[in-house]
Amino acid sequence: MSLRLQLNDYRLTTAEILYRLPDHPTLLQTYIWQELDLAPSYPQLRRFLDFWTRSLEGKLHSVRVAQQALIAPPALRHATACLTLH
Repeated sequence: MSLRLQLNDYRLTTAEILYRLPDHPTLLQTYIWQELDLAPSYPQLRRFLDFWTRSLEGKLHSVRVAQQALIAPPALRHATACLTLH
């Protein structure tokens, strides 16, 4: 399943979620969420954030998102030096 998603341009998506503690709203806590998701709409992340706002008490402060393609074409680099050992 994971390979099929990656071939359909899903990427490893990491979200850093800052939220306010229910008992102490001036304090922020961090939660890291990671899943294969489709940019730029991020349906999995949006579904999770909708669940969060409906079901959890900690009010969201901010969400920072990063993504990385797991399957990519090979990179070709030319050598910048040639060393010889005797």
